[in-house]
Amino acid sequence: MRLFAAWLSDATASEPRDPTAMTLATVDESGMPNARMVLLKGADAQGFVFYTNVDSQKGQELATAAKAALVFHWKSLNRQVRVRGAVERVTAEEADAYFASRPKQAQIGAWASQQSRPLESRLAFEKAVAINAAKYAIGSVPRPPYWSGFRIVPAQIEFWHDRPFRLHDRIVFKRASPTEAWSKTRLYP
Repeated sequence: MRLFAAWLSDATASEPRDPTAMTLATVDESGMPNARMVLLKGADAQGFVFYTNVDSQKGQELATAAKAALVFHWKSLNRQVRVRGAVERVTAEEADAYFASRPKQAQIGAWASQQSRPLESRLAFEKAVAINAAKYAIGSVPRPPYWSGFRIVPAQIEFWHDRPFRLHDRIVFKRASPTEAWSKTRLYP
Protein backbone atom coordinates (compact mmCIF):
# COMPACT_ATOMS: atom_id res chain seq x y z
CA MET A 1 0.00 0.00 0.00
CA ARG A 2 3.00 2.31 0.54
CA LEU A 3 4.09 1.73 -3.06
CA PHE A 4 0.55 2.46 -4.27
CA ALA A 5 0.47 5.68 -2.22
CA ALA A 6 3.79 6.77 -3.76
CA TRP A 7 2.58 6.01 -7.29
CA LEU A 8 -0.73 7.82 -6.66
CA SER A 9 1.23 10.82 -5.39
CA ASP A 10 3.32 10.79 -8.58
CA ALA A 11 0.14 10.56 -10.66
CA THR A 12 -1.47 13.42 -8.75
CA ALA A 13 1.53 15.58 -9.62
CA SER A 14 1.70 14.64 -13.30
CA GLU A 15 -1.62 13.32 -14.55
CA PRO A 16 -3.53 16.16 -16.26
CA ARG A 17 -6.99 14.97 -15.25
CA ASP A 18 -8.50 12.62 -12.65
CA PRO A 19 -5.47 10.72 -11.30
CA THR A 20 -7.93 8.87 -9.05
CA ALA A 21 -9.92 7.52 -12.03
CA MET A 22 -9.99 3.74 -12.04
CA THR A 23 -11.72 1.04 -14.00
CA LEU A 24 -13.98 -1.04 -11.79
CA ALA A 25 -14.73 -4.54 -13.09
CA THR A 26 -17.57 -6.62 -11.69
CA VAL A 27 -19.66 -9.54 -12.93
CA ASP A 28 -23.42 -9.70 -13.32
CA GLU A 29 -25.71 -12.52 -12.20
CA SER A 30 -24.96 -14.49 -15.38
CA GLY A 31 -21.20 -14.21 -14.85
CA MET A 32 -20.79 -11.66 -17.67
CA PRO A 33 -18.02 -9.13 -16.88
CA ASN A 34 -18.86 -5.45 -16.65
CA ALA A 35 -16.45 -2.51 -16.41
CA ARG A 36 -16.78 1.23 -15.90
CA MET A 37 -14.78 4.19 -14.61
CA VAL A 38 -15.21 5.37 -11.02
CA LEU A 39 -13.15 7.64 -8.78
CA LEU A 40 -11.03 6.44 -5.88
CA LYS A 41 -12.04 8.25 -2.70
CA GLY A 42 -9.71 6.54 -0.25
CA ALA A 43 -6.86 4.04 -0.14
CA ASP A 44 -5.26 2.70 3.01
CA ALA A 45 -4.29 -0.58 4.66
CA GLN A 46 -7.96 -1.62 4.65
CA GLY A 47 -8.40 -1.21 0.89
CA PHE A 48 -9.60 0.99 -1.96
CA VAL A 49 -12.86 2.94 -1.48
CA PHE A 50 -15.36 4.49 -3.89
CA TYR A 51 -18.97 5.65 -3.48
CA THR A 52 -22.11 5.05 -5.51
CA ASN A 53 -25.83 4.33 -5.49
CA VAL A 54 -25.99 0.80 -4.06
CA ASP A 55 -29.13 0.10 -6.13
CA SER A 56 -27.23 0.86 -9.37
CA GLN A 57 -26.08 -1.92 -11.66
CA LYS A 58 -22.59 -1.88 -10.15
CA GLY A 59 -24.01 -1.81 -6.63
CA GLN A 60 -26.20 -4.82 -7.33
CA GLU A 61 -23.32 -6.70 -8.98
CA LEU A 62 -21.03 -5.98 -6.03
CA ALA A 63 -23.70 -7.11 -3.56
CA THR A 64 -24.22 -10.36 -5.48
CA ALA A 65 -20.63 -11.35 -6.29
CA ALA A 66 -18.74 -9.42 -3.54
CA LYS A 67 -15.52 -9.54 -5.61
CA ALA A 68 -14.10 -6.96 -8.00
CA ALA A 69 -11.04 -5.76 -9.87
CA LEU A 70 -9.64 -2.26 -10.34
CA VAL A 71 -7.24 -0.82 -12.90
CA PHE A 72 -5.43 2.49 -12.57
CA HIS A 73 -3.68 3.64 -15.75
CA TRP A 74 -1.50 6.72 -15.56
CA LYS A 75 -0.46 7.34 -19.14
CA SER A 76 1.72 10.34 -18.24
CA LEU A 77 3.84 8.06 -16.03
CA ASN A 78 3.68 4.93 -18.20
CA ARG A 79 2.36 3.06 -15.16
CA GLN A 80 -0.55 0.80 -14.35
CA VAL A 81 -1.81 -0.79 -11.14
CA ARG A 82 -4.21 -3.73 -11.09
CA VAL A 83 -6.09 -4.73 -7.93
CA ARG A 84 -8.23 -7.80 -7.23
CA GLY A 85 -10.10 -8.61 -4.05
CA ALA A 86 -13.19 -9.07 -1.98
CA VAL A 87 -15.73 -6.27 -1.62
CA GLU A 88 -17.32 -4.92 1.54
CA ARG A 89 -19.53 -1.94 2.29
CA VAL A 90 -18.01 0.97 4.18
CA THR A 91 -19.54 1.83 7.55
CA ALA A 92 -22.49 4.21 7.74
CA GLU A 93 -20.21 6.68 9.54
CA GLU A 94 -17.68 6.59 6.69
CA ALA A 95 -20.44 7.07 4.10
CA ASP A 96 -21.99 9.93 6.09
CA ALA A 97 -18.63 11.69 6.45
CA TYR A 98 -17.78 11.42 2.77
CA PHE A 99 -21.29 12.44 1.65
CA ALA A 100 -21.11 15.52 3.90
CA SER A 101 -17.82 16.52 2.22
CA ARG A 102 -19.34 16.56 -1.28
CA PRO A 103 -20.55 19.78 -2.94
CA LYS A 104 -24.23 20.44 -2.27
CA GLN A 105 -25.15 20.02 -5.98
CA ALA A 106 -23.53 16.57 -5.98
CA GLN A 107 -25.51 15.68 -2.84
CA ILE A 108 -28.73 16.80 -4.52
CA GLY A 109 -27.77 14.82 -7.63
CA ALA A 110 -27.49 11.69 -5.50
CA TRP A 111 -31.11 12.19 -4.39
CA ALA A 112 -32.32 13.00 -7.93
CA SER A 113 -30.64 10.14 -9.78
CA GLN A 114 -32.08 6.65 -9.99
CA GLN A 115 -28.71 5.47 -11.26
CA SER A 116 -28.70 2.76 -13.96
CA ARG A 117 -32.49 2.76 -14.34
CA PRO A 118 -34.22 3.82 -17.58
CA LEU A 119 -34.75 7.60 -17.89
CA GLU A 120 -37.73 8.81 -19.88
CA SER A 121 -36.06 12.12 -20.78
CA ARG A 122 -33.35 14.51 -19.70
CA LEU A 123 -36.12 16.87 -18.64
CA ALA A 124 -37.40 14.30 -16.14
CA PHE A 125 -33.96 14.15 -14.53
CA GLU A 126 -33.62 17.95 -14.47
CA LYS A 127 -37.06 18.14 -12.82
CA ALA A 128 -35.94 15.66 -10.13
CA VAL A 129 -32.83 17.79 -9.55
CA ALA A 130 -34.98 20.95 -9.21
CA ILE A 131 -37.39 19.25 -6.80
CA ASN A 132 -34.55 18.04 -4.59
CA ALA A 133 -32.75 21.39 -4.79
CA ALA A 134 -35.90 23.07 -3.48
CA LYS A 135 -36.39 20.38 -0.81
CA TYR A 136 -32.83 20.85 0.50
CA ALA A 137 -32.45 24.59 -0.20
CA ILE A 138 -31.80 25.33 3.45
CA GLY A 139 -29.58 23.34 5.75
CA SER A 140 -27.56 20.22 5.17
CA VAL A 141 -28.47 17.43 2.79
CA PRO A 142 -28.79 14.01 4.43
CA ARG A 143 -27.20 10.99 2.78
CA PRO A 144 -29.77 8.94 0.83
CA PRO A 145 -30.29 5.46 2.32
CA TYR A 146 -29.35 3.90 -1.04
CA TRP A 147 -26.04 5.80 -1.35
CA SER A 148 -22.90 4.39 0.25
CA GLY A 149 -19.39 3.22 -0.39
CA PHE A 150 -17.62 0.01 -1.24
CA ARG A 151 -14.16 -1.08 -0.23
CA ILE A 152 -12.12 -3.46 -2.35
CA VAL A 153 -10.00 -5.42 0.14
CA PRO A 154 -7.01 -6.39 -1.99
CA ALA A 155 -5.83 -9.97 -2.28
CA GLN A 156 -3.57 -9.06 -5.20
CA ILE A 157 -1.96 -5.82 -6.39
CA GLU A 158 0.15 -5.72 -9.54
CA PHE A 159 2.42 -2.80 -10.42
CA TRP A 160 3.37 -2.42 -14.09
CA HIS A 161 5.87 0.11 -15.39
CA ASP A 162 6.37 0.59 -19.13
CA ARG A 163 9.94 0.23 -20.39
CA PRO A 164 11.38 0.63 -23.90
CA PHE A 165 11.07 -2.29 -26.32
CA ARG A 166 8.29 -3.88 -24.20
CA LEU A 167 10.83 -4.83 -21.50
CA HIS A 168 8.36 -3.72 -18.82
CA ASP A 169 8.67 -4.13 -15.05
CA ARG A 170 5.90 -6.13 -13.37
CA ILE A 171 5.70 -6.87 -9.67
CA VAL A 172 2.73 -8.58 -8.05
CA PHE A 173 1.92 -8.66 -4.34
CA LYS A 174 -0.45 -11.40 -3.11
CA ARG A 175 -1.95 -12.49 0.19
CA ALA A 176 -4.37 -15.25 1.10
CA SER A 177 -6.31 -13.09 3.56
CA PRO A 178 -6.29 -9.50 4.86
CA THR A 179 -4.54 -10.64 8.05
CA GLU A 180 -1.67 -12.40 6.26
CA ALA A 181 1.58 -10.93 5.02
CA TRP A 182 2.07 -10.01 1.38
CA SER A 183 4.27 -12.11 -0.90
CA LYS A 184 6.14 -10.36 -3.70
CA THR A 185 6.88 -11.84 -7.13
CA ARG A 186 8.48 -10.26 -10.18
CA LEU A 187 6.75 -11.30 -13.44
CA TYR A 188 7.94 -11.51 -17.01
CA PRO A 189 6.49 -8.64 -19.04
